[in-house]
Amino acid sequence: MTGEAVPGPDGKPRCPWGVSTPDYVAYHDEEWGRPVRGDDALFERLCLEAFQSGLSWITILRRREGFRRAFAGFRIAQVAAFTDADRERLLADEGIIRNRAKIDACLANARVLADWAPGELDTLIWSHAPDPAGRPVPRTIADVPAVTDESTALSKALKKRGLRFIGPTTAYALMQACGLVDDHLAGCAARGGAAV
Repeated sequence: MTGEAVPGPDGKPRCPWGVSTPDYVAYHDEEWGRPVRGDDALFERLCLEAFQSGLSWITILRRREGFRRAFAGFRIAQVAAFTDADRERLLADEGIIRNRAKIDACLANARVLADWAPGELDTLIWSHAPDPAGRPVPRTIADVPAVTDESTALSKALKKRGLRFIGPTTAYALMQACGLVDDHLAGCAARGGAAV
Protein backbone atom coordinates (compact mmCIF):
# COMPACT_ATOMS: atom_id res chain seq x y z
CA MET A 1 0.00 0.00 0.00
CA THR A 2 1.37 3.37 -0.95
CA GLY A 3 -1.63 5.66 -0.70
CA GLU A 4 -2.81 8.46 1.49
CA ALA A 5 -5.31 8.02 4.30
CA VAL A 6 -8.48 6.19 3.24
CA PRO A 7 -11.98 6.07 4.71
CA GLY A 8 -12.53 3.39 7.32
CA PRO A 9 -15.77 1.52 8.01
CA ASP A 10 -17.18 4.60 9.77
CA GLY A 11 -16.06 6.98 7.01
CA LYS A 12 -13.22 8.51 9.06
CA PRO A 13 -9.84 8.59 7.30
CA ARG A 14 -7.19 6.16 8.48
CA CYS A 15 -3.81 4.84 7.40
CA PRO A 16 -4.50 2.32 4.59
CA TRP A 17 -3.19 -0.66 6.59
CA GLY A 18 -5.51 0.30 9.45
CA VAL A 19 -8.68 -0.52 7.53
CA SER A 20 -7.74 -3.89 6.03
CA THR A 21 -9.29 -6.04 8.80
CA PRO A 22 -11.46 -5.38 11.87
CA ASP A 23 -8.49 -6.39 14.05
CA TYR A 24 -6.35 -3.74 12.38
CA VAL A 25 -9.05 -1.08 12.70
CA ALA A 26 -9.16 -1.58 16.48
CA TYR A 27 -5.36 -1.78 16.81
CA HIS A 28 -4.83 1.29 14.62
CA ASP A 29 -7.48 3.36 16.40
CA GLU A 30 -6.79 2.36 20.01
CA GLU A 31 -3.14 1.36 20.31
CA TRP A 32 -0.68 1.97 17.49
CA GLY A 33 1.29 5.14 18.02
CA ARG A 34 -0.05 5.76 21.53
CA PRO A 35 2.59 6.13 24.25
CA VAL A 36 3.46 2.90 26.07
CA ARG A 37 5.32 3.29 29.34
CA GLY A 38 6.54 0.83 31.95
CA ASP A 39 9.17 -1.89 31.83
CA ASP A 40 6.80 -4.87 31.58
CA ALA A 41 4.64 -3.21 28.91
CA LEU A 42 7.72 -2.35 26.85
CA PHE A 43 9.15 -5.85 27.38
CA GLU A 44 5.92 -7.25 25.91
CA ARG A 45 6.27 -5.02 22.86
CA LEU A 46 9.95 -5.96 22.46
CA CYS A 47 9.03 -9.64 22.50
CA LEU A 48 6.06 -9.30 20.16
CA GLU A 49 8.03 -7.20 17.67
CA ALA A 50 10.77 -9.85 17.70
CA PHE A 51 8.20 -12.60 17.12
CA GLN A 52 6.76 -10.54 14.25
CA SER A 53 10.09 -10.45 12.43
CA GLY A 54 9.54 -12.13 9.05
CA LEU A 55 5.77 -12.40 9.60
CA SER A 56 2.81 -10.07 9.20
CA TRP A 57 1.76 -8.11 12.29
CA ILE A 58 -1.79 -9.50 12.01
CA THR A 59 -0.38 -12.96 12.77
CA ILE A 60 1.01 -11.68 16.07
CA LEU A 61 -1.98 -9.49 16.86
CA ARG A 62 -4.39 -12.42 16.55
CA ARG A 63 -2.23 -14.51 18.88
CA ARG A 64 -1.43 -11.78 21.38
CA GLU A 65 -3.67 -13.18 24.12
CA GLY A 66 -2.03 -16.58 23.64
CA PHE A 67 1.37 -14.94 23.99
CA ARG A 68 0.26 -13.14 27.14
CA ARG A 69 -0.96 -16.40 28.71
CA ALA A 70 2.16 -18.30 27.68
CA PHE A 71 4.59 -15.60 28.88
CA ALA A 72 2.96 -14.79 32.25
CA GLY A 73 1.60 -11.47 31.04
CA PHE A 74 5.15 -10.51 30.03
CA ARG A 75 6.06 -9.71 33.62
CA ILE A 76 9.83 -9.57 33.41
CA ALA A 77 10.53 -11.13 36.81
CA GLN A 78 8.28 -14.11 36.10
CA VAL A 79 9.60 -14.75 32.59
CA ALA A 80 13.18 -14.46 33.88
CA ALA A 81 12.40 -17.33 36.27
CA PHE A 82 11.14 -19.64 33.51
CA THR A 83 12.80 -23.05 33.55
CA ASP A 84 13.76 -25.50 30.83
CA ALA A 85 10.33 -27.08 31.36
CA ASP A 86 8.73 -23.71 30.61
CA ARG A 87 10.81 -23.42 27.47
CA GLU A 88 9.59 -26.84 26.31
CA ARG A 89 6.02 -25.81 27.14
CA LEU A 90 6.43 -22.69 24.98
CA LEU A 91 7.85 -24.71 22.10
CA ALA A 92 4.74 -26.90 22.19
CA ASP A 93 2.20 -24.07 22.65
CA GLU A 94 0.01 -23.77 19.55
CA GLY A 95 -1.31 -20.41 20.77
CA ILE A 96 1.99 -18.65 19.99
CA ILE A 97 4.65 -18.65 17.27
CA ARG A 98 6.81 -21.64 18.13
CA ASN A 99 10.11 -20.32 16.85
CA ARG A 100 12.97 -21.61 19.00
CA ALA A 101 15.30 -18.64 18.36
CA LYS A 102 12.61 -16.09 19.16
CA ILE A 103 11.47 -17.92 22.30
CA ASP A 104 15.07 -18.22 23.48
CA ALA A 105 15.64 -14.50 22.83
CA CYS A 106 12.56 -13.54 24.83
CA LEU A 107 13.67 -15.69 27.78
CA ALA A 108 17.26 -14.44 27.59
CA ASN A 109 16.09 -10.82 27.38
CA ALA A 110 13.91 -11.28 30.46
CA ARG A 111 16.92 -12.59 32.41
CA VAL A 112 18.98 -9.59 31.36
CA LEU A 113 16.20 -7.12 32.18
CA ALA A 114 15.53 -8.69 35.57
CA ASP A 115 18.88 -7.26 36.69
CA TRP A 116 18.04 -3.72 35.57
CA ALA A 117 16.74 -1.09 37.96
CA PRO A 118 12.99 -0.39 37.87
CA GLY A 119 12.26 2.05 35.06
CA GLU A 120 15.60 1.52 33.36
CA LEU A 121 14.17 -0.12 30.23
CA ASP A 122 11.51 2.58 29.94
CA THR A 123 14.12 5.32 30.31
CA LEU A 124 16.49 3.76 27.79
CA ILE A 125 13.85 3.23 25.13
CA TRP A 126 12.22 6.65 25.52
CA SER A 127 15.60 8.39 25.49
CA HIS A 128 15.71 7.49 21.77
CA ALA A 129 12.46 9.24 20.87
CA PRO A 130 13.23 11.83 18.20
CA ASP A 131 12.10 15.44 18.43
CA PRO A 132 8.73 15.44 16.65
CA ALA A 133 9.39 18.95 15.36
CA GLY A 134 12.31 17.62 13.34
CA ARG A 135 10.27 14.93 11.59
CA PRO A 136 8.19 15.52 8.48
CA VAL A 137 4.60 14.33 8.75
CA PRO A 138 4.16 11.36 6.38
CA ARG A 139 1.52 11.98 3.71
CA THR A 140 1.61 8.48 2.21
CA ILE A 141 2.75 5.05 3.35
CA ALA A 142 5.75 5.50 1.06
CA ASP A 143 6.87 8.40 3.29
CA VAL A 144 7.14 6.16 6.36
CA PRO A 145 10.69 4.85 6.89
CA ALA A 146 11.54 1.29 7.93
CA VAL A 147 14.71 2.36 9.77
CA THR A 148 15.92 5.68 11.16
CA ASP A 149 19.08 6.92 12.83
CA GLU A 150 17.20 6.77 16.15
CA SER A 151 16.07 3.17 15.66
CA THR A 152 19.61 2.17 14.72
CA ALA A 153 20.92 3.86 17.87
CA LEU A 154 18.21 2.19 20.00
CA SER A 155 19.04 -1.22 18.54
CA LYS A 156 22.72 -0.71 19.28
CA ALA A 157 22.01 0.49 22.83
CA LEU A 158 19.81 -2.51 23.60
CA LYS A 159 22.30 -4.97 22.08
CA LYS A 160 25.17 -3.37 23.99
CA ARG A 161 23.21 -4.03 27.19
CA GLY A 162 22.79 -7.71 26.25
CA LEU A 163 19.39 -7.85 24.56
CA ARG A 164 18.86 -10.04 21.50
CA PHE A 165 16.69 -10.09 18.38
CA ILE A 166 16.26 -6.31 18.18
CA GLY A 167 17.68 -4.96 14.95
CA PRO A 168 17.10 -1.43 13.62
CA THR A 169 13.92 -2.39 11.72
CA THR A 170 12.43 -4.14 14.74
CA ALA A 171 13.46 -1.19 16.90
CA TYR A 172 11.67 1.20 14.55
CA ALA A 173 8.51 -0.92 14.57
CA LEU A 174 8.69 -0.77 18.38
CA MET A 175 9.09 3.01 18.26
CA GLN A 176 6.03 3.31 16.01
CA ALA A 177 3.87 0.95 18.06
CA CYS A 178 4.80 2.52 21.39
CA GLY A 179 4.34 6.14 20.39
CA LEU A 180 7.95 7.28 20.29
CA VAL A 181 7.14 8.46 16.76
CA ASP A 182 3.79 9.35 15.20
CA ASP A 183 3.66 7.73 11.78
CA HIS A 184 -0.09 8.08 11.34
CA LEU A 185 -0.46 9.75 7.97
CA ALA A 186 -1.23 13.47 7.67
CA GLY A 187 -4.86 12.80 6.76
CA CYS A 188 -5.41 10.07 9.36
CA ALA A 189 -8.01 10.71 12.07
CA ALA A 190 -5.65 9.14 14.66
CA ARG A 191 -2.75 11.52 13.89
CA GLY A 192 -1.44 13.21 17.03
CA GLY A 193 -3.09 10.69 19.35
CA ALA A 194 -6.61 11.82 18.50
CA ALA A 195 -9.47 9.51 19.41
CA VAL A 196 -11.03 7.94 16.33
